[in-house]
Amino acid sequence: MRPEWRIAGILLVLLLAGCATSGGNGFSTGKVNAMEAARIHTELGQQYLERGELKQALEALQKALQFDDDYAPAHTVIATIYARIGENAEAERNYRRAVELKPKNGDTNNNLGVFLCRIGKVDQALPYFETAVRDPFYQTKDVALANAARCLLKKHDIAGAERDYRRVLAINPVNADALYQLASVLYRQGKAFQASAFIQRFDALGRPNPAALLLGYRIEKRLGDEEGARNYKKRLVTLFPDSEQAQSMQ
Repeated sequence: MRPEWRIAGILLVLLLAGCATSGGNGFSTGKVNAMEAARIHTELGQQYLERGELKQALEALQKALQFDDDYAPAHTVIATIYARIGENAEAERNYRRAVELKPKNGDTNNNLGVFLCRIGKVDQALPYFETAVRDPFYQTKDVALANAARCLLKKHDIAGAERDYRRVLAINPVNADALYQLASVLYRQGKAFQASAFIQRFDALGRPNPAALLLGYRIEKRLGDEEGARNYKKRLVTLFPDSEQAQSMQ
């Protein structure tokens, strides 16, 4: 059974439930029903999006917003769809609308920040990451800070990126991407000794990849540790012989 058929019956019940009465919370039954219909269509659109059926996803989200234009999750999901199909102006408008509706919410602010950074509006993006981090209920503050650090790297603010990657690790000491990126940032600043400590911490997680092994090799070479460099090189060419990084060592 396709999702829209299963959901159609639920929507019919909601629409027949009446729209003139008012509940004890001050919302009219009609408003509650519209919000629920928007939620259902948003979930339907999300299912289509996950399956790569973008046309159907867009139609479901447009219906969601017809039911309730104040439903922030619908604006977020439709913005994702617009971004996927290259309609950046519509994507930005909807990401911003979601933030208007939930101005202190970590997810909505992080999503807008990521989008703005991706389209090159770096200076506009950065404040949204900070707002996301200030949300006391936001569970992935380290993700928002890592996004901020990546955004700072796009504007070649290496010191700012180092600061934010350190903030990531203060929250989540085993964030693998932050450990690798901080090692890379420190190496680029000529701080090889500090970089070595972070690439070792990354290595201890047991998730080797070609980029990290090549970085470890370069760090140890800069420090003059030939044995350490040889160890990284051996692991790189043994574990990932076909990688671009391994080929560069030949």
